[in-house]
Amino acid sequence: MTANLHRRRARLLVPAAAAALLAASAVACDSDTSGEGTSRSVRTLTPERSEHAESAESPHAEPEGSPSEGESPRTQRSFAASVSAETERLRQEAAAKLEGVQGRGNAAADVSVNGLPVAASEEVRSALVRITNPTDAPAFYAVKVEFVDAEDKVLDTVFVGVEDAPPDRTVTAQANSREAAGVKTFPRVAQAERG
Repeated sequence: MTANLHRRRARLLVPAAAAALLAASAVACDSDTSGEGTSRSVRTLTPERSEHAESAESPHAEPEGSPSEGESPRTQRSFAASVSAETERLRQEAAAKLEGVQGRGNAAADVSVNGLPVAASEEVRSALVRITNPTDAPAFYAVKVEFVDAEDKVLDTVFVGVEDAPPDRTVTAQANSREAAGVKTFPRVAQAERG
């Protein structure tokens, strides 16, 4: 009888001991270490600069005269201007390349164009130009896109240049026309040259 009593007590104590151990470990994990054991590499960023922000300990200290944290050395406006300048450079290169080309060019089969949906209030008519380079080397593509109306009258001609189109891949570019805005137009590839 005493043997049965000891077995019952043992069965009750094992789960109770396990529960107590689990509770103790949960309390230990939830304890406040308030800075103890915090890695030195962890940094808290605040909007204000403290007096010792320029200290030698900080590897990211800014030299005198550099822009403040709030200013970006390259603003969105300057980024847009550089993108626009690059687009214009490629457009001019494409126009120059197509100047002496007879017929549709050597890459008309590599290029397709689709009109992009527009709202009536938009000031630009856009077309998506798809170029698939079938060669085994990157190539420059010059594309002449015409925006024509329902009577097949050319309303605007836009040149698109794509630099280093990768081999055996399809890349896209956009042709935009202000002249064709507000009119139902259809874009088409007039010429395409791979060089």
